[in-house]
Amino acid sequence: MPATGAATATAQTGPGEGAEAEARPEAEPPRRRRDPFLDNVKFVLIALVVVGHSLVPTLAADSSRALYIFIYTFHMPLFVLISGYLSRNFWNSNAKTNKLVDTFLVPYVIVEVGYAALRTALGSKWSLTIIDPAWLNWYLLALLFWRLSTPVWKRMKYPVPVAIAIYLFAGFSQISGDFSMDRFFGLMPFFVIGLVMQPEHFEMLNRRWIKIVSVFTILGAAAVAILVAPHTKLGPFYYKNSYADLNLSWYMGIGLRTALLICALAMCFAVLALVPRGETWFSDLGTRTLYCYLLHGVPVLIAKEMGWLEFPWLFGPLGVLAIASSCFALAIILCLPETRTLFKWVLEPRLTWLYRRPSAKLSAGS
Repeated sequence: MPATGAATATAQTGPGEGAEAEARPEAEPPRRRRDPFLDNVKFVLIALVVVGHSLVPTLAADSSRALYIFIYTFHMPLFVLISGYLSRNFWNSNAKTNKLVDTFLVPYVIVEVGYAALRTALGSKWSLTIIDPAWLNWYLLALLFWRLSTPVWKRMKYPVPVAIAIYLFAGFSQISGDFSMDRFFGLMPFFVIGLVMQPEHFEMLNRRWIKIVSVFTILGAAAVAILVAPHTKLGPFYYKNSYADLNLSWYMGIGLRTALLICALAMCFAVLALVPRGETWFSDLGTRTLYCYLLHGVPVLIAKEMGWLEFPWLFGPLGVLAIASSCFALAIILCLPETRTLFKWVLEPRLTWLYRRPSAKLSAGS
């Protein structure tokens, strides 16, 4: 969990947002106001990310498994879709390009080392493999490579069909998880769909009849998740496993990936239609989802290792409600401005000293 993802004119990026723009020799035009709608969506999604990771120890219970399937069908696809939408103009400024290092590579290395140290402190053997992302860190690398591929997609005549074709054919290969390549291909269509979307597409979802259909879509998805939970494998919902890994024939694999893509998109658009579009009490929280995404693994991992998520009473509807409520509260805490103040030096380092400033001559000629 995404991914999105997501940033508006102030550079939101999926689960997180980047640092401020670097100083320029000439005054830059004033930044456009943040879109509260996208921040609302981001907070809803990041709360679901925390819930999904916390449900893992209780997946033997059908109620927990049903919610897990429901969440994993769409929450990271929607994060990735929003990240694609907000990557449309990513290469149009030096400050955004610098973020490839500032808010992807540097935090990635720091988080990898941090989680390796935490696992060791909890009794595991020291293990650090930078090319194989640890747990939730996969998203940073995948988003980095999606962003790097953006100019290619923007030059294509039919980017969405090409991305879907790559997504389907990727299932024939057992793609390694190194550098998040498995999820890079597995979630690629959502990024490209977001990349080609325009503001008017989001406005189309704001119609009354679409909202009504969206309510029934979400309710129907929840009902299906409850029905299939007892006998459905979880592998397909991670958007990374090959057909061979899932023990499927090629035609069954293509059929499953196609159905999952359709279901995920239906749920993504339903959520987009139902999330409030104006300012809400959680709009501001949605501007700091990077911190929740990268930091929530610490309390969740500790809770798992200490057995706090394995009490018998948690294996049932009441336990699902308790876990979801606690995770919602944790998401709020980790998205507070105080959390950003405390960890900004680690997760959003200002590395302006690393980059060359654009010369006045180039600025005048652009």
